[in-house]
Amino acid sequence: MPPDWKQMPDDLQLVLAREALRRAAEMLAEHAELLALEMEDGALRDRGGPDALRLFASVVRATNLESLGPVGHA
Repeated sequence: MPPDWKQMPDDLQLVLAREALRRAAEMLAEHAELLALEMEDGALRDRGGPDALRLFASVVRATNLESLGPVGHA
């Protein structure tokens, strides 16, 4: 059975939390790009959305890199 979160050392909690946030941000960015492609392909109505979604994806990725830094570094 995995150890309880509260029993893990703080450094390990921080690394795991950062990795979870990094993965969540990447998933959001990927979904935004997929929606942009669907709009361009005509599957969804385009009201200027593809460019906005790509901008959102870029901002999520840039913010994630700036705020978290390399994984494993505090």
